[in-house]
Amino acid sequence: MPTDSERLEVENIIRDAIGWALTKDLDRLFSIMAQDDDFFIFHPDSKSTIVGFEAFKKLGKRVWMKDEFKATDFAVRDLRVKFAEEGNVAWYSCFLDDHAEWNGQPIGWDNARWTGVLEKRDRQWVIAQMHFSFAKDD
Repeated sequence: MPTDSERLEVENIIRDAIGWALTKDLDRLFSIMAQDDDFFIFHPDSKSTIVGFEAFKKLGKRVWMKDEFKATDFAVRDLRVKFAEEGNVAWYSCFLDDHAEWNGQPIGWDNARWTGVLEKRDRQWVIAQMHFSFAKDD
């Protein structure tokens, strides 16, 4: 079982995966992501799937670091984190509100479903994959 400090560390990493943008701390963002060829992120639309850390890194520099982009706030709600028995893998789910501006115009998500997997590598937790989606009730 994880210690309280380890659980807090994982929860902080999850929050920093979005919160880094408030200060544009790209070094923090990249330090908490698995720098692997098979790192991936599923976004709600099929065109925005990211495969590989290098593609993610390019997106970060090309989009989020532009002056046109400004993160304004975010909220992580109902965060649930589970740890594997061996203690080297964790997975999470939550609801995410993520707001920003592009050229002064509001953009973002409300009530996104956000899940992901972290691995502990060399005593450091990193996010290996993430998935964002929206509920669609008919």
